[in-house]
Amino acid sequence: MSKIIAIATNDVEDIELSSPVKKLKEAGHTVDLVEKQAGRQIIGKHGNKFDVDKSIDGLKISDYDALLIPGGFSPDQLRADDRFVDLVKDFLLANKPVFAVCHGPQLFIQAGLASELTLTAYLTVRRDLYYAGARVKDEPVVIDKKHDLITSRTPADLDAFNTAIIDRLAN
Repeated sequence: MSKIIAIATNDVEDIELSSPVKKLKEAGHTVDLVEKQAGRQIIGKHGNKFDVDKSIDGLKISDYDALLIPGGFSPDQLRADDRFVDLVKDFLLANKPVFAVCHGPQLFIQAGLASELTLTAYLTVRRDLYYAGARVKDEPVVIDKKHDLITSRTPADLDAFNTAIIDRLAN
């Protein structure tokens, strides 16, 4: 089974973290929540608390099979930290699976790779991605096979998103 990094910080969209993580674990995968400091809790937009498993410091992508980027206000904060931007960039350049929902794709802009991608995101982020050169679609799930990237728009699309990421890891 696969080992996945989920990157998030305070004000993550609760369900965009909890729902994919639950489905991944039910499918037998391991998910480590990564933030600036291990052993602390982050608080989602709706008040849910999440335990941080690992610190971004010293993390090696070679130890992981895929990356999950939930939305909310978390990605906007993470993209101000080069460690998270570099992690996202390294996953995309290594052609390891990356799964991003809602505001998660904001990190692709900061990583300088948006112009190479076909994807979707939350309504307001789609315009930013378009201006950054991405090929943007308004669909529940967009799969960019060339870059091993699966993106989705909102919590309403989570069932389709979860199915797509579980199917990808099964292949």
